[in-house]
Formats: sequence, C-alpha cells, structure tokens
Amino acid sequence: MFSFLICLAILVVGYFTYGKLVDQTFGPDDRETPAVAINDGVDYVVLPQWKLFLIQLLNIAGLGPIFGALSGAMWGPVVFLWITFGTVFAGAVHDYFAGMLSERNNGASISEVTGIYLGGAMKNVMRVFSVILLIMVGTVFAVGPAGLIVTLFSSSGVSTPILVNKVFWLAIIFIYYFIATFISVDKVIGKVYPVFGICLIIMAIGVAFGTMTSGKANMELWSNFRNMHPNGTPIWAFMFITVACGAISGFHATQSPLMARCLKSERQGHFVFYGAMIAEGIIALVWAFGGVTMLGVDKLAEMGGGNANSVYTICTMTMGKVGIILAMLGVIACPITSGDTAFRSARLTLADWFKLDMGNWKTRLLLCIPVLGIGMILGFGNALGKIDYQIIWRYFSWSNQTLAMIVLWAGAMFLAKEHKSYWIAVVPATFMSAVSMTYFMMAGECMGLIAFFKNNATVGYPVGIVFAACCLFFFLRAAKKYSGAPATK
Repeated sequence: MFSFLICLAILVVGYFTYGKLVDQTFGPDDRETPAVAINDGVDYVVLPQWKLFLIQLLNIAGLGPIFGALSGAMWGPVVFLWITFGTVFAGAVHDYFAGMLSERNNGASISEVTGIYLGGAMKNVMRVFSVILLIMVGTVFAVGPAGLIVTLFSSSGVSTPILVNKVFWLAIIFIYYFIATFISVDKVIGKVYPVFGICLIIMAIGVAFGTMTSGKANMELWSNFRNMHPNGTPIWAFMFITVACGAISGFHATQSPLMARCLKSERQGHFVFYGAMIAEGIIALVWAFGGVTMLGVDKLAEMGGGNANSVYTICTMTMGKVGIILAMLGVIACPITSGDTAFRSARLTLADWFKLDMGNWKTRLLLCIPVLGIGMILGFGNALGKIDYQIIWRYFSWSNQTLAMIVLWAGAMFLAKEHKSYWIAVVPATFMSAVSMTYFMMAGECMGLIAFFKNNATVGYPVGIVFAACCLFFFLRAAKKYSGAPATK
C-alpha cells in the first residue's frame, strides 16, 4: 500500500512542479486561439476549461489505463514505476506538446504538425500511420466494451439471447460512433463526456479505497523489485509497450488536437493536456494496484491479463454490487468515449490531408462512411471469430508507442527552433525510440515472427540502443543549425 501511496503522491506533485516547468518552457501567451479565430461551429468551438479537461480525459482514457495497467500488473509492483515516472516525464510531456503545437498551428491534426517540424516525408508517413492507428483504436474500443457488456449481463444471470450477443452490442456502439463522428463536437461530446468523466473518476476512487481496505496482503515495490511475470516475459521492452495509455501513448497525440481547437486561451494547456494525462496516470496506477493486490500476478495471468473478466472481478471484489454499476458506467463508457473520438480524429486527419471543408455535411458524410466501414469490418470480424482481438491490440500497442516517439521528436524540434531547452522532450523521445525498436525486434507480431528474433535480447537490446543513439545524433545535428537562426513562432 505504501508503494502505491508514494507513487500517487509523485504523480500529484509532478503536475505542480515538472508540469509547470514544461509549461514555462513552451511559453504560452495571449495570442488568439483557433477556437476564437476560426469558430466554425463544428470542430472549432470554445468550451469552458473544466469541460475541456473532462473531455480530454475521456478522449485519452480508453481501455489502455485499465486493460493495459492490469496486463502490466503481471510483472508485479515494478509496473508502478513505469506508470508514475513514465506519466510525469514522458506521457504528460507528450500530450502537452501534441496539444499545444496543434494549437499553435490552427488546430492542425498531429500528422500535419509533425510535418511542420520534421519535414514533408514524415508528414506523409504520419498521415497514413495516424489513420491506420485511429481506425485500430476505434475498433479496439468498440470490441472491448461490447465484450464487457456481454460479460456483465451473463454474470448477472440474464438469459435473453440478444443482451448477451456481442454482435448486437457492436452494432449499437458503431451506430453511436457514426453519430458522434458526424455531428458538431459540442452536441454529444460536449454534453455527455463530463458526466462519464466524473463516473470514471469515482470508479477509480472506489477501486483504490476498496483495495486498500480489503485486508489483502499488499506487495510493496521494495520487497518485490523484480520481474514477477509468470511467463518470464522480459520487462524491457514488453512492459513499456503493454502499459501504453497509462504512461505514454501516441494515440493521445491524435486526440489532443480536438481540444486544441476548443481552447479559449493558451494558458489552459497545462491543466487540460498535462493535467489530463496525470489524471490518467493515477487511474492506471489504481488499476495496477488493484490487479497486483486483489488478484495477484498468477491469477491475472490465468485470466489473460486485462480484459472484461478481470475488470468485472476486481470491481465486484472492491465495491460489490455498486462496483458492477460503476463498471457499466465507467469501464464501458470510458473506451466508447475514446473510440468515437478516434474515428472523429481519423475524419479530421483525412480532411487536413486532402484540404476538405468539414463545414459541409456531405463532405463529412463521405469521410465517415469509409472510416467507420473499415472499423466495422474489423470489429464484426472479431465478434464472429474471424479476427483475433489480441492481435489487433498488440499491433495497436506498438504503433501507439512508435507514434509517441515521433511526436516527442517533433516537440523537441519545436523547442530547438525556438531556442529553448529541448531536453524535456529529447530524453523521453530517445527512451521511447529504444523501447519501440527493441519491441519491434523481439515481439512475436513483428520481427519475432522469425523464430531467431523472438524474445532474443542479445539482438533486440543492442539494436534498440543503437537506433535510439542514431535518432539522438541526427536530432542534435539538425538542432545545431538552428542555434544561430532567429526563433520561429
């Protein structure tokens, strides 16, 4: 319990200290924001700060800080360190720059932003990469809650076939996704999200309190500082990829521009972007704590890590019948409210790419149909047993962290051009470069498809380190040429 409380305190203190340093380094000012200057009534709409925070939290807090944290808990309490320090020094920095750089560039989607700071070639790569990632995210965040709904009804003894049919719930979720993707941001998202955000926070508090008062023996970090994964899966880089959204996630970079288009002032960025990521880190820490304490690493492995069954079990153990209700409102609403904005972000990325007017409803409809259509093919393919959900999730996790790496390098280049200290972005960018490449070399769904590379640390670790060193070298060489040039705003 003390390990959990100490890490919780670090997250809170990190917001007020390191978060303030990041904000001051960026240098928000009183310039007119895109929400005020453009204000098209569809995507550019001024929203109050408290609502911006809750919407941003729900946009980024999908299944990742819950399912991912529970899967990460299979490594034991050591996962607390990644969630805590990853959030403060990497994830929140990433989210802040993703949002603020978008805001500085008329609310541009993250692919356009990275193109501005890393060049046209990277912009084109990011355009394709972002759209694919967003569709995968939307699919994962449709399949996951549909499965949880079926689990909840089945566990409650409901025998009505339609209520325990995954295809039925997927259809309902995709209908909602279409509506939320198509209409104005303040019509559904702006009204419903704050309510769900409050439910998500209450649920995390309930799990934390229930775990602390459960009477179960707590595994402290200092007495269990080792790899406790039942299958012996290496911590590096597998744990860092598994716990994505609860520490750092490139998906957040695709979501932050949505709120960058709704800021009234740049000075709201610290609370909205950095603050929402700290809140998500706290949620992930709570679920990792609940998983380690209430189930333990062996039971978690037996249950398959983070999934509908493990979430349902922990909610029931910590909060009883109230937990079931909160699971319905929080764990189901949470991924759904990230899934809809994932598809919305895919629409906006394509719109920015092809310079399409989103004020025209016919143009929006033409983009919504193929984007949602591909997601439905993947989602129903899983529900019908044709596509493995875990494969989608694993590719999503790796692409997630790779996108985060690229966005951090973009943030570092912005700081270099502005003649500001870029190390707050360079250090996590270098770290994530090593993580992404190491995982790519060793994971079964990447180079690990070849038996020689699978879990081969002798090859994977050096390649990851060399790749990160090369990224750092090329960045420093590029940044050096801006040392004598005037800053660009």
